[in-house]
Amino acid sequence: MTKDFAVPPVVFPTGGSSGGPNVQQRRFQAAPFQPPRPSSSAIPFMSFDMGSAAASSAAPAGSFGGTIASSSSFGGGSASFEDEEPLLDELGIHPDQIWKKTRSILNPFRINQAVHKDSDLSGPIFLYLALCLFQLLAGKIQFGVILGWIVVSSIFLYVVFNMLAGRNGNLNLHTCTSLVGYCLLPVVVLSAVSLFVPQGAGPVRFVLAAVFVLWSTRACSTLVVSLADGGEEHRGLIAYACFLIYTLFSLLVIF
Repeated sequence: MTKDFAVPPVVFPTGGSSGGPNVQQRRFQAAPFQPPRPSSSAIPFMSFDMGSAAASSAAPAGSFGGTIASSSSFGGGSASFEDEEPLLDELGIHPDQIWKKTRSILNPFRINQAVHKDSDLSGPIFLYLALCLFQLLAGKIQFGVILGWIVVSSIFLYVVFNMLAGRNGNLNLHTCTSLVGYCLLPVVVLSAVSLFVPQGAGPVRFVLAAVFVLWSTRACSTLVVSLADGGEEHRGLIAYACFLIYTLFSLLVIF
């Protein structure tokens, strides 16, 4: 036995009725706003104008356009790479000065003391690396040993001279390091020559080492006496200290 239920009719609201929500307005929504792109731009996704950027850069510095002042407004001239100093000059490295000082050591009897008045460490570092390179070619890795001996030798010469000169001594540690480094040139030459001398020729190697040690000793003692006050009367003791310094370096080469 079946039972019938009365179902009321379903009535959909029309577009003109004000009682219910509009189904069509909910279903179709407007697209989000997009700024128009200039048609003059030939590159995709470029939304700025080059002319306006150039005009904004020409605006006065006091305006609120956010312009960036160029370096010419501060320096008073045009900024260019030609006006910049060379990189070596900014680092304090002067190749012509290094060459003059190195060339003055080549003649131990006529040393130009005037070029050594301005001490530097660029030349000694170059000679240090050259000595280490020749020792490396001989199969000896002595980078740390040579550097340590240069530092100790500079301090030793500084202490010895100031103890001899007393209050008249005006030789600083920077000048001592520069002189010890530049006068290391004969030892560098000895290290290069010893590459062609066999290990069995012991007397030959000792004679070569003695010649180059005397060369370095004369050059260093002459420069120390000429550049510092109160060293003329202690020339022999200063020369002995320099002899001990460069004898140690020559022992690294011949052994």
